[in-house]
Amino acid sequence: MSYIRVWIHAVWGTKNREHFLTRGLRPRVFSHIRENATQKEIYIDRLNGHTDHVHCLFGLNADMTIAKMLQLIKGESAYWINKEKMALGKFEWANEYYAVSVSESVLDTVRAYIDNQEEHHKRRRSLKKWKSSCKSITFRVMAKAGLCFVGEVPHHEWWG
Repeated sequence: MSYIRVWIHAVWGTKNREHFLTRGLRPRVFSHIRENATQKEIYIDRLNGHTDHVHCLFGLNADMTIAKMLQLIKGESAYWINKEKMALGKFEWANEYYAVSVSESVLDTVRAYIDNQEEHHKRRRSLKKWKSSCKSITFRVMAKAGLCFVGEVPHHEWWG
């Protein structure tokens, strides 16, 4: 029997970065995504996000691609959100997503990053205020403020 252990950190947003995922809606939407993933034999280790995007740490199955897994998760959850009439109009996820493999050595760091999205975004808002009064900022200051992804990959505005 084959043994596969590949961790993927995926991030996707709402269409047009709409601030749909309010504090009140996130638990319900995330619970549904987890239930749906379990039915499809997709293992989600961590799931969290902010008003306009979702972070998901999942184990990649041997018989499924990242694209297929995200299609199943995003497509079904958008269908369910619309069926439940949770959005005023038609709800959609953005077509694009970000996905990266995660080394076992940094799993706990990625888990903490995903778990602490609310705090992460509070820090980002504070830094934005600070930056507006300051003309230059160094990469080191940005890194200390938590604006870098786990490892050496710089933070990208799209995936929050």
